[in-house]
Amino acid sequence: MDARRLPARHGILWLLAGFALFRRHPPLMTALTFGYLLTVLVVNLVPTIGPFILPLLLPTLTVMLANGCRAIERRQSLDADTLGVGIGAQRLGLLRLGILHLVGSSLLVLISGIALGEPINLKDGMDADEAAAFMADMGVIVVLASPLLMAFWFAPLLTAWDGVSAGKSLFFSFVASWRNWRCFAMYGLALALVGAALPGLILIVAGTLSQSLLSILSVALRMLLIFILAPTMVASVYLSYRDVFATPDPVSESIPEAEPAQPDE
Repeated sequence: MDARRLPARHGILWLLAGFALFRRHPPLMTALTFGYLLTVLVVNLVPTIGPFILPLLLPTLTVMLANGCRAIERRQSLDADTLGVGIGAQRLGLLRLGILHLVGSSLLVLISGIALGEPINLKDGMDADEAAAFMADMGVIVVLASPLLMAFWFAPLLTAWDGVSAGKSLFFSFVASWRNWRCFAMYGLALALVGAALPGLILIVAGTLSQSLLSILSVALRMLLIFILAPTMVASVYLSYRDVFATPDPVSESIPEAEPAQPDE
């Protein structure tokens, strides 16, 4: 698979294009997103075995989301056949990806536990030292989880749509993510700004003006994050795959053509 190397701005364009796809059919994008989240929640709550089953299902659920996004982009009807494209033919490959995801997630939990030591007790509040320690722990978790996230970002779609084996899809996904680390850094910064920093600033300002205004805006911002940002993120995952791997399908009009691939330095 030939992964394109894209300019950093494409990280923001994935989100903009994801929002444009959400606007094309908000009810369907919202239904797709909440169907995925509800499935994840229900499976994870199954006693004892839920957390072990969930990683096995995530590659298949990711493909179903992408199939739904592609159908909305093409203005096709959304039915079981559309959502299941590529899943039946590559069910063994997706299952292998799920097993590898379970192994990787288990190792991540084990290594994080060793690296972080005793968890911080937040039940009695958080002072400055605890806040600094908490942020440091989050930084360690992000660093440790990044290779796993990079390996699985594109892997389910590479397996389901392109017939790439589980092991190779993880390799190609990791390489593609590494080649486009600037895009993903910009993508993460944009999400942090829109999903955390900007809402936090709005609430701080509102709190200084009026507690009633703070309560109203708090609910409104939660609704915006749940009903707009979440579907936009779902669509952006699909669009990032389309953009990086240059599939034969036309790239979303919200994403400009990428610059020619540059040789590795």
